[in-house]
Amino acid sequence: MDIYVVGVGMTPFGKFPQLRVKDLTEMAVNAALLDAGCDKNIIQAAFFANTTQGVLEDQVFVPGPIALTSMGFSIIPMLTVENACSSGSTAFWEAINYLLTGQADVTLAVGAEKMNVDNREKSLSIFEGGWDIEVAGESLKTMIALGEGLEVPEGTTSPKSYSRFMDVYAGFARYHMKHYGLTQRQIAAVCSKNHKHSIHNPRSYFRKDYSIEDVLNSNPITYPLTLPMCAPVTDGGAAAILCTGAALDKYGFDRNRAIKIYSCELNGGRLGVPYDVTETSVTAMCAKKAYEKAGVGPEDMDVAEVHDATAVGEITVSEAIGLCPIGEGGACAERGETSIGGRIPINTSGGLESKGHPIGATGLGQIFELVSQLRGECAERQVENARFAVAENGGGLIGTEPAIMVVTVLGKA
Repeated sequence: MDIYVVGVGMTPFGKFPQLRVKDLTEMAVNAALLDAGCDKNIIQAAFFANTTQGVLEDQVFVPGPIALTSMGFSIIPMLTVENACSSGSTAFWEAINYLLTGQADVTLAVGAEKMNVDNREKSLSIFEGGWDIEVAGESLKTMIALGEGLEVPEGTTSPKSYSRFMDVYAGFARYHMKHYGLTQRQIAAVCSKNHKHSIHNPRSYFRKDYSIEDVLNSNPITYPLTLPMCAPVTDGGAAAILCTGAALDKYGFDRNRAIKIYSCELNGGRLGVPYDVTETSVTAMCAKKAYEKAGVGPEDMDVAEVHDATAVGEITVSEAIGLCPIGEGGACAERGETSIGGRIPINTSGGLESKGHPIGATGLGQIFELVSQLRGECAERQVENARFAVAENGGGLIGTEPAIMVVTVLGKA
């Protein structure tokens, strides 16, 4: 059965003290409905992604049904989805699979997050739930140890509090610096490239052009990461409306703007394996499944959105999903291959470093960008003649790997 995306919507990502989760949900869903040219009454099931409302607002139970019924949905299946940073992509995966069961022909996936609160420490505390809290200290030591033997320059650690997951990414970065020759300058090149892309994205939180030198000279977080290399804490919402092939004509959707979902694969992580950057990593294996099911390969991709909670995340993922050879992701970015106009543009939206990372909305924000690219609707950040696109969205940690990995391949019908 063929499945299509017929509508996408996305709020700007940023800091919106006046907006609630309900507001962000309604804004994203209404934008998707408008884009699809349909009414909410044809939606037959809805999947809602959110990760922080329980911690930050004490809305521990049923945030999805609450947000959705507040804007008029009723008497349809409604599920709340939580899978850390891959929650939005998991909601998308659920919406696809519900259609495949034959129980509906139109579904909705939406993610919304209100992460900025007055208490900074409370806001940062949400990230501590992204791994097994019983062994969090041991896990952190394991990640930091990945970079042992690489000298950390003085003055390259922030005196301010920051998420311990930045130490995890720093461990990954130092590992690649030690084993593959990755340089801090190459990481900065990825960051600079993404911020340049963001200038032309009106929904991006940051829209500032950073040179490589600007990135290197910015405030440190933890070596080799500086502030512009790291995703900001943001609020936002994103949504997608999906349907079966038979529903395209049944509901009068525009076939010329419908984007086919060639595959969407979701894998869990595993314990007891060393840090792996080869074809046996959970990311690489999930991507392989997605490409095989889609009947295409990484060489066929024209544009990609990958999970760059830090710039080094883009490097490791671009290698794992086959867009760059192992160990060469940084060099590819430095040569301009991953910029718009290059061999394989990555994070044309500006990536999470620029656009922001409202956790539950992140994966659907990627879908918004890629659907827009494949339709040719991205104006000054448009990738010419884009036919196939890939999204990678990982969530949390189990051992040394993502706890959840979702890889999606989209294309023109």
